[in-house]
Amino acid sequence: MIKLSESEWKVMNLLWEAAPQTMMQITSHFKDTTGWTKHTVMTFLRRMEEKGAIHYEEGERAKLYYPDIEKDEAVLWETEEFLEKVFNGRMGLMLNTMVEKKALSGEEIAELYEILKRAEEESL
Repeated sequence: MIKLSESEWKVMNLLWEAAPQTMMQITSHFKDTTGWTKHTVMTFLRRMEEKGAIHYEEGERAKLYYPDIEKDEAVLWETEEFLEKVFNGRMGLMLNTMVEKKALSGEEIAELYEILKRAEEESL
């Protein structure tokens, strides 16, 4: 399991959407929204490479960065960790909390019904 920081998630989402990216492309992409400099991005990329989340290949003029983990895998790891940390691993407790706090829209409730219906059909 690879733990990603919030900033690393931003970089991974960019790479999942459009790999490969150079360090300068990544910096340019996030410059206005985060203020990250090329040194900040270099630090993230080095850290992410050490974790095994990304790798690079030498391009003509710059390193090209690629994701090494699948988005679905990372989302599952993050979700399981969150559920365990906050709700003792209990999805029902999380959903009950969301319902009690009226944190779900009608659209989200309908989506949950569809997800549960599909899960039930697949388990038969």
